Amino acid sequence: MTSSPAPAELARRLGLGDAVVIGLASMIGAGVFVALGAAQDLAGPAVLLAVALAALVAFGNATSTAQLAAQYPTSGGTYFFGRQQLGEWWGFLAGWCFVIGKTASCAAMALVVAAYLVPEAYQRPVAALVVVALTAVNLVGVTRTAGLARILVAIALIALGVTAVRLLVGVVGGDGGAGFAAPVPGPLADASTGLWDGGLAAVLGAGTGGVLGAGLAIVQAAAVVFFAFAGYARVATLGEEVTAPRRTIPRAILLALGAVFALYMLLALVLVLIGPAPGAHGWGPAPFIAALDQIGAGAMWKAIVTIGATAAAAGALLALVAGVSRTMLGMAREGDLPRPLAHVNQRFSVPQRAEITVGIAVVLLVVLASDVLVAITASAFGVLLYYAVANIAAFTQTEEHRLFPKALQVMGLVGCLLLVAALPGSTLAAGLALVAIGVAYRGIVLASRR
Repeated sequence: MTSSPAPAELARRLGLGDAVVIGLASMIGAGVFVALGAAQDLAGPAVLLAVALAALVAFGNATSTAQLAAQYPTSGGTYFFGRQQLGEWWGFLAGWCFVIGKTASCAAMALVVAAYLVPEAYQRPVAALVVVALTAVNLVGVTRTAGLARILVAIALIALGVTAVRLLVGVVGGDGGAGFAAPVPGPLADASTGLWDGGLAAVLGAGTGGVLGAGLAIVQAAAVVFFAFAGYARVATLGEEVTAPRRTIPRAILLALGAVFALYMLLALVLVLIGPAPGAHGWGPAPFIAALDQIGAGAMWKAIVTIGATAAAAGALLALVAGVSRTMLGMAREGDLPRPLAHVNQRFSVPQRAEITVGIAVVLLVVLASDVLVAITASAFGVLLYYAVANIAAFTQTEEHRLFPKALQVMGLVGCLLLVAALPGSTLAAGLALVAIGVAYRGIVLASRR
Protein backbone atom coordinates (compact mmCIF):
# COMPACT_ATOMS: atom_id res chain seq x y z
CA MET A 1 0.00 0.00 0.00
CA THR A 2 1.55 3.30 -1.07
CA SER A 3 1.23 6.39 1.06
CA SER A 4 -0.16 9.57 -0.45
CA PRO A 5 2.44 12.24 -1.31
CA ALA A 6 2.95 15.10 1.11
CA PRO A 7 1.40 18.43 0.09
CA ALA A 8 3.75 20.60 -1.94
CA GLU A 9 5.40 23.35 0.10
CA LEU A 10 5.82 26.99 -0.86
CA ALA A 11 9.30 28.46 -1.27
CA ARG A 12 10.67 30.95 1.30
CA ARG A 13 11.47 33.96 -0.87
CA LEU A 14 10.28 37.02 1.10
CA GLY A 15 12.64 39.02 3.30
CA LEU A 16 11.80 41.66 5.92
CA GLY A 17 11.48 44.47 3.38
CA ASP A 18 9.14 42.49 1.13
CA ALA A 19 7.00 41.42 4.10
CA VAL A 20 6.68 45.01 5.38
CA VAL A 21 5.72 46.25 1.90
CA ILE A 22 3.01 43.59 1.55
CA GLY A 23 1.66 44.61 4.97
CA LEU A 24 1.69 48.30 3.99
CA ALA A 25 0.03 47.57 0.64
CA SER A 26 -2.70 45.62 2.44
CA MET A 27 -3.47 48.52 4.79
CA ILE A 28 -2.98 51.65 2.69
CA GLY A 29 -6.14 51.43 0.62
CA ALA A 30 -9.76 52.18 1.43
CA GLY A 31 -8.71 53.03 4.99
CA VAL A 32 -7.29 56.31 3.79
CA PHE A 33 -9.41 57.02 0.76
CA VAL A 34 -12.85 55.85 1.92
CA ALA A 35 -13.15 54.64 5.51
CA LEU A 36 -11.35 57.59 7.12
CA GLY A 37 -13.92 60.01 5.73
CA ALA A 38 -16.82 57.79 6.83
CA ALA A 39 -15.32 57.58 10.31
CA GLN A 40 -15.15 61.38 10.59
CA ASP A 41 -18.76 61.63 9.43
CA LEU A 42 -19.63 59.53 12.49
CA ALA A 43 -17.26 60.96 15.10
CA GLY A 44 -16.35 64.47 13.90
CA PRO A 45 -13.15 65.73 15.57
CA ALA A 46 -13.26 62.68 17.86
CA VAL A 47 -12.18 60.64 14.83
CA LEU A 48 -8.64 60.89 16.23
CA LEU A 49 -9.83 58.91 19.27
CA ALA A 50 -11.47 56.41 16.91
CA VAL A 51 -8.21 55.95 14.98
CA ALA A 52 -6.33 55.49 18.25
CA LEU A 53 -8.90 52.93 19.48
CA ALA A 54 -8.75 51.00 16.22
CA ALA A 55 -4.95 51.04 16.36
CA LEU A 56 -4.99 49.82 19.97
CA VAL A 57 -7.21 46.86 19.07
CA ALA A 58 -5.06 46.21 16.01
CA PHE A 59 -1.90 46.28 18.14
CA GLY A 60 -3.30 43.66 20.52
CA ASN A 61 -4.29 41.53 17.55
CA ALA A 62 -0.93 42.09 15.89
CA THR A 63 1.02 40.81 18.89
CA SER A 64 -1.16 37.69 18.98
CA THR A 65 -0.75 37.12 15.25
CA ALA A 66 3.00 37.69 15.39
CA GLN A 67 3.43 35.35 18.35
CA LEU A 68 1.41 32.59 16.70
CA ALA A 69 3.06 33.03 13.31
CA ALA A 70 6.51 32.79 14.90
CA GLN A 71 5.58 29.39 16.38
CA TYR A 72 3.70 28.19 13.29
CA PRO A 73 5.38 29.72 10.20
CA THR A 74 3.05 28.20 7.61
CA SER A 75 0.23 29.26 5.31
CA GLY A 76 -3.28 29.59 6.68
CA GLY A 77 -2.89 32.22 9.41
CA THR A 78 -5.30 31.93 12.33
CA TYR A 79 -7.09 29.05 10.64
CA PHE A 80 -3.98 26.95 11.24
CA PHE A 81 -3.17 28.58 14.59
CA GLY A 82 -6.68 27.95 15.92
CA ARG A 83 -6.55 24.30 14.89
CA GLN A 84 -3.25 23.77 16.65
CA GLN A 85 -4.03 25.65 19.87
CA LEU A 86 -7.79 25.32 20.33
CA GLY A 87 -9.10 22.53 18.11
CA GLU A 88 -10.41 21.97 14.62
CA TRP A 89 -13.74 23.75 15.03
CA TRP A 90 -12.08 26.93 16.31
CA GLY A 91 -9.69 26.83 13.36
CA PHE A 92 -12.53 26.37 10.90
CA LEU A 93 -14.43 29.30 12.42
CA ALA A 94 -11.39 31.56 12.04
CA GLY A 95 -10.70 30.45 8.49
CA TRP A 96 -14.33 30.79 7.39
CA CYS A 97 -14.64 34.28 8.94
CA PHE A 98 -11.40 35.29 7.23
CA VAL A 99 -12.63 34.15 3.82
CA ILE A 100 -15.95 35.98 4.33
CA GLY A 101 -14.35 39.20 5.56
CA LYS A 102 -11.48 39.41 3.13
CA THR A 103 -13.51 38.48 0.08
CA ALA A 104 -15.70 41.46 0.95
CA SER A 105 -12.53 43.53 1.34
CA CYS A 106 -11.36 42.53 -2.13
CA ALA A 107 -14.66 43.64 -3.62
CA ALA A 108 -14.43 46.97 -1.77
CA MET A 109 -10.90 47.60 -3.05
CA ALA A 110 -11.84 46.85 -6.64
CA LEU A 111 -14.83 49.21 -6.43
CA VAL A 112 -12.60 51.96 -4.99
CA VAL A 113 -10.19 51.62 -7.92
CA ALA A 114 -13.05 51.90 -10.40
CA ALA A 115 -14.70 54.79 -8.53
CA TYR A 116 -11.59 56.93 -8.97
CA LEU A 117 -11.01 55.98 -12.60
CA VAL A 118 -14.34 56.04 -14.43
CA PRO A 119 -17.90 57.39 -14.16
CA GLU A 120 -20.41 55.42 -12.13
CA ALA A 121 -22.01 53.69 -15.15
CA TYR A 122 -18.73 51.91 -15.97
CA GLN A 123 -17.46 51.20 -12.48
CA ARG A 124 -18.56 47.59 -12.03
CA PRO A 125 -17.13 46.28 -15.35
CA VAL A 126 -13.86 48.13 -14.71
CA ALA A 127 -13.69 46.79 -11.14
CA ALA A 128 -14.14 43.25 -12.45
CA LEU A 129 -11.33 43.77 -14.99
CA VAL A 130 -9.06 45.07 -12.22
CA VAL A 131 -9.71 41.90 -10.19
CA VAL A 132 -8.89 39.70 -13.19
CA ALA A 133 -5.67 41.60 -13.95
CA LEU A 134 -4.32 41.57 -10.38
CA THR A 135 -5.26 37.93 -9.88
CA ALA A 136 -3.20 37.16 -12.99
CA VAL A 137 -0.21 38.92 -11.39
CA ASN A 138 -0.55 36.76 -8.27
CA LEU A 139 -0.69 33.62 -10.42
CA VAL A 140 2.88 34.07 -11.61
CA GLY A 141 4.58 34.22 -8.22
CA VAL A 142 4.66 35.91 -4.83
CA THR A 143 7.96 37.69 -5.52
CA ARG A 144 6.25 39.49 -8.41
CA THR A 145 3.40 40.32 -6.04
CA ALA A 146 5.86 41.90 -3.60
CA GLY A 147 7.61 43.79 -6.41
CA LEU A 148 4.42 45.32 -7.75
CA ALA A 149 3.19 46.04 -4.22
CA ARG A 150 6.39 48.03 -3.57
CA ILE A 151 5.73 50.24 -6.60
CA LEU A 152 2.07 50.80 -5.71
CA VAL A 153 2.85 51.67 -2.08
CA ALA A 154 5.48 54.20 -3.18
CA ILE A 155 3.00 55.91 -5.54
CA ALA A 156 0.28 56.00 -2.86
CA LEU A 157 2.58 57.41 -0.18
CA ILE A 158 3.93 60.14 -2.45
CA ALA A 159 0.40 61.13 -3.49
CA LEU A 160 -0.83 61.16 0.11
CA GLY A 161 2.14 63.19 1.28
CA VAL A 162 1.74 65.82 -1.44
CA THR A 163 -2.04 65.99 -0.87
CA ALA A 164 -1.61 66.39 2.89
CA VAL A 165 0.84 69.26 2.38
CA ARG A 166 -1.54 71.02 -0.01
CA LEU A 167 -4.44 70.65 2.43
CA LEU A 168 -2.34 71.99 5.31
CA VAL A 169 -1.32 74.97 3.17
CA GLY A 170 -5.01 75.62 2.63
CA VAL A 171 -5.67 75.48 6.37
CA VAL A 172 -2.82 77.91 7.10
CA GLY A 173 -4.18 80.19 4.39
CA GLY A 174 -7.53 80.39 6.15
CA ASP A 175 -9.47 77.85 4.09
CA GLY A 176 -10.01 75.47 7.00
CA GLY A 177 -13.32 74.68 8.65
CA ALA A 178 -14.53 74.49 12.23
CA GLY A 179 -11.80 72.00 13.13
CA PHE A 180 -11.91 70.81 16.73
CA ALA A 181 -14.77 73.20 17.48
CA ALA A 182 -17.14 71.04 15.41
CA PRO A 183 -19.53 68.80 17.38
CA VAL A 184 -19.39 64.99 17.50
CA PRO A 185 -22.32 64.02 15.22
CA GLY A 186 -22.98 60.71 16.96
CA PRO A 187 -24.95 57.76 15.54
CA LEU A 188 -27.72 58.56 13.09
CA ALA A 189 -30.65 60.34 14.72
CA ASP A 190 -32.96 57.60 13.44
CA ALA A 191 -30.99 54.46 14.25
CA SER A 192 -33.55 52.24 12.52
CA THR A 193 -32.57 53.41 9.02
CA GLY A 194 -29.49 53.89 6.93
CA LEU A 195 -26.10 52.18 7.17
CA TRP A 196 -26.20 51.99 10.97
CA ASP A 197 -29.66 50.44 11.13
CA GLY A 198 -30.57 48.77 14.41
CA GLY A 199 -27.58 47.31 16.18
CA LEU A 200 -26.20 48.67 19.42
CA ALA A 201 -27.40 52.23 18.74
CA ALA A 202 -31.01 51.07 18.69
CA VAL A 203 -30.60 48.77 21.71
CA LEU A 204 -29.09 51.54 23.84
CA GLY A 205 -31.33 54.28 22.50
CA ALA A 206 -28.22 56.30 21.75
CA GLY A 207 -29.22 57.73 18.40
CA THR A 208 -29.99 61.20 19.69
CA GLY A 209 -26.53 62.20 20.92
CA GLY A 210 -25.34 62.90 24.45
CA VAL A 211 -22.34 61.32 26.16
CA LEU A 212 -23.50 57.80 25.38
CA GLY A 213 -24.16 58.70 21.75
CA ALA A 214 -20.73 60.32 21.39
CA GLY A 215 -19.02 57.30 22.91
CA LEU A 216 -20.90 54.93 20.64
CA ALA A 217 -20.05 57.10 17.62
CA ILE A 218 -16.35 56.79 18.45
CA VAL A 219 -16.63 52.99 18.74
CA GLN A 220 -18.57 52.78 15.47
CA ALA A 221 -15.99 54.97 13.74
CA ALA A 222 -13.23 52.76 15.17
CA ALA A 223 -14.96 49.71 13.67
CA VAL A 224 -14.85 51.40 10.25
CA VAL A 225 -11.21 52.48 10.65
CA PHE A 226 -10.20 49.00 11.86
CA PHE A 227 -10.92 47.78 8.35
CA ALA A 228 -7.97 49.90 7.26
CA PHE A 229 -5.57 48.37 9.80
CA ALA A 230 -6.40 44.73 9.18
CA GLY A 231 -3.78 44.18 6.48
CA TYR A 232 -0.90 43.60 8.91
CA ALA A 233 -1.90 39.93 9.26
CA ARG A 234 -1.31 39.38 5.56
CA VAL A 235 2.31 38.80 6.51
CA ALA A 236 1.28 35.93 8.78
CA THR A 237 -0.81 34.27 6.06
CA LEU A 238 2.35 34.30 3.92
CA GLY A 239 4.34 32.70 6.75
CA GLU A 240 5.40 29.71 4.65
CA GLU A 241 7.09 32.06 2.17
CA VAL A 242 8.97 34.34 4.62
CA THR A 243 12.65 33.82 5.40
CA ALA A 244 13.66 33.47 9.10
CA PRO A 245 9.96 33.60 10.11
CA ARG A 246 10.39 33.74 13.90
CA ARG A 247 12.37 36.95 13.57
CA THR A 248 10.93 38.42 10.36
CA ILE A 249 7.17 38.02 10.93
CA PRO A 250 6.86 39.90 14.27
CA ARG A 251 9.13 42.71 13.08
CA ALA A 252 7.32 43.09 9.75
CA ILE A 253 3.87 43.17 11.35
CA LEU A 254 4.76 45.76 13.98
CA LEU A 255 6.76 47.96 11.59
CA ALA A 256 3.93 48.06 9.05
CA LEU A 257 1.29 48.71 11.72
CA GLY A 258 3.29 51.53 13.35
CA ALA A 259 3.95 53.29 10.05
CA VAL A 260 0.30 53.14 9.00
CA PHE A 261 -0.95 54.36 12.39
CA ALA A 262 1.22 57.48 12.13
CA LEU A 263 -0.01 58.10 8.58
CA TYR A 264 -3.70 57.68 9.49
CA MET A 265 -3.44 60.02 12.47
CA LEU A 266 -1.87 62.70 10.28
CA LEU A 267 -4.51 62.39 7.57
CA ALA A 268 -7.37 62.27 10.09
CA LEU A 269 -6.01 65.47 11.64
CA VAL A 270 -5.96 67.14 8.22
CA LEU A 271 -9.61 66.21 7.61
CA VAL A 272 -10.58 67.51 11.05
CA LEU A 273 -8.90 70.87 10.40
CA ILE A 274 -10.72 71.25 7.07
CA GLY A 275 -14.05 69.74 8.13
CA PRO A 276 -16.77 69.16 8.89
CA ALA A 277 -17.70 67.85 5.46
CA PRO A 278 -20.01 70.03 3.38
CA GLY A 279 -23.53 68.88 2.58
CA ALA A 280 -25.84 66.32 4.13
CA HIS A 281 -23.99 63.26 2.83
CA GLY A 282 -20.66 63.83 4.54
CA TRP A 283 -17.30 63.32 2.89
CA GLY A 284 -18.63 60.65 0.53
CA PRO A 285 -16.57 57.86 -1.10
CA ALA A 286 -13.69 60.22 -1.97
CA PRO A 287 -13.08 62.40 1.13
CA PHE A 288 -9.77 63.87 0.02
CA ILE A 289 -11.17 65.06 -3.31
CA ALA A 290 -14.01 66.68 -1.35
CA ALA A 291 -11.45 68.27 0.98
CA LEU A 292 -9.44 69.61 -1.97
CA ASP A 293 -12.66 71.08 -3.38
CA GLN A 294 -13.34 72.74 -0.03
CA ILE A 295 -10.03 74.63 -0.05
CA GLY A 296 -10.32 75.49 -3.74
CA ALA A 297 -7.49 73.29 -5.03
CA GLY A 298 -7.27 72.81 -8.80
CA ALA A 299 -7.68 69.80 -11.06
CA MET A 300 -3.98 68.90 -10.82
CA TRP A 301 -4.31 68.16 -7.12
CA LYS A 302 -7.37 66.01 -7.70
CA ALA A 303 -5.44 64.06 -10.34
CA ILE A 304 -2.62 63.44 -7.85
CA VAL A 305 -4.92 62.08 -5.15
CA THR A 306 -6.78 60.00 -7.74
CA ILE A 307 -3.52 58.38 -8.83
CA GLY A 308 -2.66 57.71 -5.20
CA ALA A 309 -6.07 56.25 -4.42
CA THR A 310 -5.97 53.97 -7.45
CA ALA A 311 -2.47 52.74 -6.64
CA ALA A 312 -3.28 52.20 -2.95
CA ALA A 313 -6.50 50.30 -3.56
CA ALA A 314 -4.88 48.20 -6.28
CA GLY A 315 -1.97 47.38 -3.96
CA ALA A 316 -4.36 46.37 -1.20
CA LEU A 317 -6.36 44.18 -3.58
CA LEU A 318 -3.16 42.54 -4.84
CA ALA A 319 -2.10 41.54 -1.34
CA LEU A 320 -5.64 40.60 -0.25
CA VAL A 321 -6.10 38.06 -3.04
CA ALA A 322 -2.77 36.50 -2.07
CA GLY A 323 -3.76 36.33 1.61
CA VAL A 324 -7.22 34.82 1.06
CA SER A 325 -5.84 32.19 -1.31
CA ARG A 326 -3.22 31.12 1.28
CA THR A 327 -5.95 30.65 3.89
CA MET A 328 -7.95 28.60 1.38
CA LEU A 329 -4.80 26.57 0.72
CA GLY A 330 -4.46 25.76 4.41
CA MET A 331 -8.15 24.87 4.76
CA ALA A 332 -8.05 22.64 1.67
CA ARG A 333 -5.01 20.79 3.01
CA GLU A 334 -7.07 19.84 6.07
CA GLY A 335 -10.17 18.93 4.05
CA ASP A 336 -12.28 21.86 5.30
CA LEU A 337 -12.46 23.09 1.70
CA PRO A 338 -12.26 20.90 -1.44
CA ARG A 339 -8.83 19.28 -1.52
CA PRO A 340 -8.04 20.24 -5.15
CA LEU A 341 -7.62 23.82 -3.87
CA ALA A 342 -4.48 22.64 -2.00
CA HIS A 343 -2.61 22.20 -5.28
CA VAL A 344 0.57 24.32 -5.56
CA ASN A 345 1.91 25.16 -9.00
CA GLN A 346 5.50 23.92 -9.05
CA ARG A 347 6.78 26.43 -11.59
CA PHE A 348 5.62 29.59 -9.78
CA SER A 349 5.25 28.12 -6.26
CA VAL A 350 1.76 29.58 -5.72
CA PRO A 351 -1.64 27.97 -5.00
CA GLN A 352 -3.05 28.86 -8.40
CA ARG A 353 -6.38 27.02 -8.05
CA ALA A 354 -7.11 28.86 -4.82
CA GLU A 355 -6.08 32.15 -6.44
CA ILE A 356 -8.47 31.59 -9.35
CA THR A 357 -11.30 30.64 -6.99
CA VAL A 358 -10.81 33.83 -4.97
CA GLY A 359 -10.74 35.90 -8.16
CA ILE A 360 -14.05 34.42 -9.36
CA ALA A 361 -15.73 35.02 -5.98
CA VAL A 362 -14.57 38.65 -5.89
CA VAL A 363 -15.78 39.32 -9.43
CA LEU A 364 -19.22 38.01 -8.44
CA LEU A 365 -19.29 40.27 -5.39
CA VAL A 366 -18.21 43.27 -7.44
CA VAL A 367 -21.16 42.69 -9.76
CA LEU A 368 -23.66 42.12 -6.93
CA ALA A 369 -22.46 44.48 -4.14
CA SER A 370 -24.61 47.53 -3.42
CA ASP A 371 -22.19 49.92 -1.69
CA VAL A 372 -18.51 50.20 -0.77
CA LEU A 373 -19.21 51.07 2.88
CA VAL A 374 -21.54 48.10 3.25
CA ALA A 375 -18.69 45.91 1.98
CA ILE A 376 -16.37 47.53 4.53
CA THR A 377 -18.65 46.77 7.48
CA ALA A 378 -19.15 43.21 6.21
CA SER A 379 -15.38 42.83 6.07
CA ALA A 380 -15.00 44.22 9.59
CA PHE A 381 -17.46 41.62 10.94
CA GLY A 382 -15.54 38.66 9.53
CA VAL A 383 -12.08 40.01 10.26
CA LEU A 384 -12.83 41.00 13.88
CA LEU A 385 -14.15 37.51 14.65
CA TYR A 386 -11.07 36.05 12.96
CA TYR A 387 -8.81 38.06 15.25
CA ALA A 388 -10.90 37.18 18.29
CA VAL A 389 -9.94 33.53 17.68
CA ALA A 390 -6.31 34.59 17.19
CA ASN A 391 -6.27 36.32 20.58
CA ILE A 392 -7.75 33.28 22.33
CA ALA A 393 -5.24 30.99 20.62
CA ALA A 394 -2.28 33.21 21.53
CA PHE A 395 -3.48 33.38 25.13
CA THR A 396 -3.10 29.57 25.38
CA GLN A 397 0.51 29.46 24.09
CA THR A 398 3.17 28.21 26.48
CA GLU A 399 5.94 30.42 27.89
CA GLU A 400 8.40 28.80 25.51
CA HIS A 401 6.65 30.45 22.56
CA ARG A 402 5.45 33.64 24.25
CA LEU A 403 6.78 36.90 22.81
CA PHE A 404 4.27 39.31 24.40
CA PRO A 405 2.36 39.46 27.75
CA LYS A 406 -1.08 37.86 28.00
CA ALA A 407 -2.63 41.23 28.83
CA LEU A 408 -2.23 42.25 25.18
CA GLN A 409 -4.20 39.21 24.03
CA VAL A 410 -6.98 40.05 26.49
CA MET A 411 -7.01 43.64 25.24
CA GLY A 412 -7.23 42.46 21.64
CA LEU A 413 -10.09 40.05 22.37
CA VAL A 414 -12.17 42.59 24.31
CA GLY A 415 -11.56 45.20 21.62
CA CYS A 416 -12.66 42.85 18.83
CA LEU A 417 -15.91 41.98 20.61
CA LEU A 418 -16.60 45.67 21.36
CA LEU A 419 -16.14 46.73 17.75
CA VAL A 420 -18.26 43.84 16.42
CA ALA A 421 -21.07 44.81 18.80
CA ALA A 422 -21.05 48.36 17.38
CA LEU A 423 -21.57 47.26 13.76
CA PRO A 424 -24.88 47.86 11.97
CA GLY A 425 -27.72 45.49 12.81
CA SER A 426 -28.07 44.31 9.20
CA THR A 427 -24.34 43.52 9.06
CA LEU A 428 -24.57 41.47 12.25
CA ALA A 429 -27.59 39.54 10.98
CA ALA A 430 -26.06 38.76 7.57
CA GLY A 431 -22.67 37.90 9.07
CA LEU A 432 -24.11 35.51 11.64
CA ALA A 433 -26.15 33.84 8.89
CA LEU A 434 -23.01 33.26 6.81
CA VAL A 435 -21.18 31.86 9.84
CA ALA A 436 -24.09 29.48 10.46
CA ILE A 437 -23.96 28.34 6.82
CA GLY A 438 -20.24 27.57 7.17
CA VAL A 439 -20.74 25.65 10.40
CA ALA A 440 -23.59 23.65 8.83
CA TYR A 441 -21.43 22.87 5.79
CA ARG A 442 -18.58 21.53 7.89
CA GLY A 443 -21.00 19.49 9.98
CA ILE A 444 -22.37 17.87 6.83
CA VAL A 445 -18.85 17.13 5.55
CA LEU A 446 -17.84 15.51 8.86
CA ALA A 447 -21.04 13.46 8.93
CA SER A 448 -20.44 12.22 5.37
CA ARG A 449 -16.90 11.14 6.30
CA ARG A 450 -18.24 9.10 9.19
